[in-house]
Amino acid sequence: MHYLLFYDVVPDYAVKRTPYRGAHLQYAQQAVDRGELILGGALANPIDASLLLFRASSPEVVADFARGDPYVRSGVVTKWRVREWTTVVGKDAENRVT
Repeated sequence: MHYLLFYDVVPDYAVKRTPYRGAHLQYAQQAVDRGELILGGALANPIDASLLLFRASSPEVVADFARGDPYVRSGVVTKWRVREWTTVVGKDAENRVT
């Protein structure tokens, strides 16, 4: 299944995340290498949230990622939530409609 991980972030996130960015990116790359994290990044103009797309066996995989993320642990992410995403269009859709 696909899951979206939504991050709410502190004001001035682009600056305040800097000390944790390297650790966060390394942590995220490990999830990519495991085949769980597909895409991730901050929303732009303004940079006031982040969104990560996962393919995982359960939402708990994504929640575990969030709980261990240096951004969450440092407090630059103020709130997070996981939502199952029913994908129906595109080559990687889980529930293709034909």
